Amino acid sequence: MLLHARRASRRGERRASLRIYRTKFSVRIVSDTPAEAPVPAPFAAALDAVRRAVPRPELVVTEIPAPGGLAPWSIALAADVTPARHANDSELGTGRFILLYDPSAPDAWGGEFRIVCFAQAPLETDIGLDPFLASVSWSWLVDALESRGAGYHSASGTATRILSTGFGELESQGDGAQIELRASWTPTDHDVTSHVEGWSELLCMLAGFPPAIEGVSLLSKRRVGRE
Repeated sequence: MLLHARRASRRGERRASLRIYRTKFSVRIVSDTPAEAPVPAPFAAALDAVRRAVPRPELVVTEIPAPGGLAPWSIALAADVTPARHANDSELGTGRFILLYDPSAPDAWGGEFRIVCFAQAPLETDIGLDPFLASVSWSWLVDALESRGAGYHSASGTATRILSTGFGELESQGDGAQIELRASWTPTDHDVTSHVEGWSELLCMLAGFPPAIEGVSLLSKRRVGRE
């Protein structure tokens, strides 16, 4: 399998290929620096750490173009729950993972790296109504990172409950609910393997799979936060 690296700039692009062994996905590097600029050593080390990550087997993880203008260097991944391996009592889920690198260490980050993640999954409507849902979802992210020893600080994010009702030609869709978690944090170093794996754990839990970590409750047909 080949790891495709791309360095984009205002003056053009240069493509290269690097061999990757352990992961099922490739990673695309996006840079706002000139095409001839070498990959910074800290970012190259972080890229190796992404390669070592082993996402949960329920997911298909692929490369996506990283958004431009956020940092001089960035990589991005997308994950989707595999239908064939999906839990019986839950819907499909999807997520994004973006690693940003800026050697100037922006004050808002408190470091040279910043991770941005997104996870989304449909829910049963009664679960979507539960007032504890947002806080439980955020706690899953914290648990997923800490259980893997992922050091971080300056975390922030939002957990959003989305309720919908179809009308007109969409009336057949009936009522629906979704949970969306958007978060960002600063890793304590460039070893971000555990951060990628923690993100994959979060997505699977939102989608209804049993957690791989002990002591974490799973969303079920009963309302979250009630026994």
